[in-house]
Amino acid sequence: MNFKFLFYPMAFFMIAILATSCQAPKDLVYRDFKNLKVEKMGFAASTLNVDLVYYNPNNFGLQLKYTDLDVYVNNNYLGHSSQEHQINIPKLAEFTMPLSIEIDMKNLLKNAIPTLLGKDVLVKVTGTVKLGKANVYKTFPVNYEGMQRFSAF
Repeated sequence: MNFKFLFYPMAFFMIAILATSCQAPKDLVYRDFKNLKVEKMGFAASTLNVDLVYYNPNNFGLQLKYTDLDVYVNNNYLGHSSQEHQINIPKLAEFTMPLSIEIDMKNLLKNAIPTLLGKDVLVKVTGTVKLGKANVYKTFPVNYEGMQRFSAF
């Protein structure tokens, strides 16, 4: 019995299943920040730690391997964050990403008064992150911009 005639339909079926299962991931949704702490204080540079809360709208989990981000407040450069750590991101759920930002102190004073008074400030984050699944990673651009209220009182 010759089963060659089944090979092509089966191959097409397998390719169709693989093509639909390898869809590009949706963008992660920023939700909130918490646990803002000054880790190290210096005259030229300081380190700020913050936990960012995101939501994964994908129907599959991901892994975050690397972040390389620049942070701006009211279009003034605030600092840089470059971290290599493995974070497992659950599917259809919120997760917390710890972020450590090296702050340029000379630019911090430009942003201090509106921030301390609790006024809304424009926060802009640009850079790249490396996301993947099953140890296969791809670099994605990050371009977040939004109004944020920081209150010291």
